[in-house]
Amino acid sequence: MLRRSLLIAIAFYLCIAPAGAQARRKLVVISVDGLDARYLRDRDTMGLKIPNIRRLLKEGAAADGVIGVVPTVTWPSHTTLITGVPPSEHGILGNRRPRSEGGDYYWTYDLMKTRSLWQAAKDAGLKTAAITWPVSVGAPVDYNLPEYFLARRGGAMDLEGIRSKATPGLVDEIAKEFPSFPQQWMDDRTRTLATTYILRKYQPDLLTLHLVDLDAEEHEVGPFTQASKAILEYTDQLIGDIMQAMPKDAVLALVSDHGFARVDKVINLPMLMKQQGATGKLMPMYGIAVAQDAEASKWLEKAAKDPANGIGRQIPKAELEKLSPKLASAAAVYEPADGFLFGPENSKELITKPHEVGVHGLWPLRRDYRSVYVLWGTGVNPERLGEIEMTSIAGRFAKVLGVEFTPGR
Repeated sequence: MLRRSLLIAIAFYLCIAPAGAQARRKLVVISVDGLDARYLRDRDTMGLKIPNIRRLLKEGAAADGVIGVVPTVTWPSHTTLITGVPPSEHGILGNRRPRSEGGDYYWTYDLMKTRSLWQAAKDAGLKTAAITWPVSVGAPVDYNLPEYFLARRGGAMDLEGIRSKATPGLVDEIAKEFPSFPQQWMDDRTRTLATTYILRKYQPDLLTLHLVDLDAEEHEVGPFTQASKAILEYTDQLIGDIMQAMPKDAVLALVSDHGFARVDKVINLPMLMKQQGATGKLMPMYGIAVAQDAEASKWLEKAAKDPANGIGRQIPKAELEKLSPKLASAAAVYEPADGFLFGPENSKELITKPHEVGVHGLWPLRRDYRSVYVLWGTGVNPERLGEIEMTSIAGRFAKVLGVEFTPGR
């Protein structure tokens, strides 16, 4: 009789308990800055030695690619990953603030205009951690080594800058465990040391980690080069270290913020238009060119027929309305052709070399320009997801954590 009553009580609880309470799992989010989806799609062709990432892809749920947000740069994209809304809603509009606001980085959490997954986890009584995640100074995070720096060297950031904004005492704790941790520059190796320490010591319910070295290498030498592939293979080793340190039954998410492209030429479209005797209002904006009137639109259409001009696809109105509604009223918007960027009109030359050969910040639906999403661990079945949108990822994370989260609220 007692056993029957107990079974009834358990069944009753399962019926009324929130679904999230049954599904709650710890989540480790690893963002590899600049990890273009082609590294995963073409891993065999590239001969990549990435056994840990290959395991995630084989055993987990993986997207064929992630369609990013406007702009496809680091800080807005990382904020979308933990808020589920585009930059126009969460308020982090670039890596740096507008000149009218001083032009500094979007360092602090209070600049976000919408609720984050960190806050949702805190509201649910969960423990959180963040390692060099953008816009995390002052965030509602229990164990925080925020992205904040007084100086940089490639993807590395000065540790003293991070210490000045970190959870008090956390840097010294990690240094006591790992004597090699307190080097001058915090790079992906020491970010990983911090991650494994926090995972083993505190076992947070949500940990968000931003690895940066691949992005820095790609800017210098371009994506898919021997050097960039070597950095990714080293990153894979670090991911393996993190997998070993994860609590039992935890889930790991591998994500990135944007794709990457190689460029060789920067073209001054206003100068070209003037040389060809055309008129109209044209605004070059790095990864797009915006025709503000019919004359400029007509000229772009004609100029795009000559490959030497570096003008690529015209972006359809439907894409503009969905991804950047402010651009939908333009007469026309074009992408640069492969290998080109649209430079500022104050350049003294028609065609110049780029400052960096590897770039991002391009249109989210540009061909072969996607970021990544892979979910692996307890309760995750092998699955191919097709292409997904970056704005959907925070909601997916919330389901793993079992927390209530509505993007934009």
